[in-house]
Amino acid sequence: MPVYEYECESCKKVIEAQQRMSDAPLAVCQACGGHLKKLVSVSSFQLKGSGWCADGYSTRASSADESTSALSCPSGGCCASCPANAS
Repeated sequence: MPVYEYECESCKKVIEAQQRMSDAPLAVCQACGGHLKKLVSVSSFQLKGSGWCADGYSTRASSADESTSALSCPSGGCCASCPANAS
């Protein structure tokens, strides 16, 4: 069952609640009666074992030439955030 985090808008207390995905979100803080808002938190989901890349994109490169080609943009590196323009 997923764990959700909520923050009270009045007292700023952060609570965790274990709820089903189909359950309605919590609305009232038990400490002060204020309104709760659901927070977006970091997931603990990790892919482990062989066959998974750390960045989710490329395979391991055995040389500098291969690592450069793995980072190249299919459109030729035209965008500013493209790794091919990082030189």
